[in-house]
Amino acid sequence: MSKKRVIISACLLGEFCRYDGKTKKINSVVEAFKEYEIIPFCPEAPLFGTPRERISVMEVDAQERVVTDVTKKDVTQLLQEEIETFLKKNSSIDAVVLKSKSPSCGYKTTPVLNEKGEILRYGNGVAANIFSKKFKNLTIVDETFF
Repeated sequence: MSKKRVIISACLLGEFCRYDGKTKKINSVVEAFKEYEIIPFCPEAPLFGTPRERISVMEVDAQERVVTDVTKKDVTQLLQEEIETFLKKNSSIDAVVLKSKSPSCGYKTTPVLNEKGEILRYGNGVAANIFSKKFKNLTIVDETFF
């Protein structure tokens, strides 16, 4: 019998893949899934490198878009394509743990900003939206669960 599989945000596993080149390793997350096959996930690093310009979820013309903070480039489609490619290779999953507040991975905790950078509400990052649709029967959590 094969191991259960879990997708975990790579920064929570200790990978130095965050926009600032740092990590957010959470030992309790790693420990909770020690019996699982762990699949690290970071859609930003392969596209933009590490370190990189910070991105944010912004409301633009009544739609949530992922935009670079300084250059104001819309990278929503790039991220969506990267996530869809990742999921084609990793479609059989038993659990998902994402990084809270992330514009990519945040689940119900990501600030959605207006054009002035003010928080309008909290929502999902682009990956959390895609994962929630793809894995309807799974509970998606972030590191604050542990």
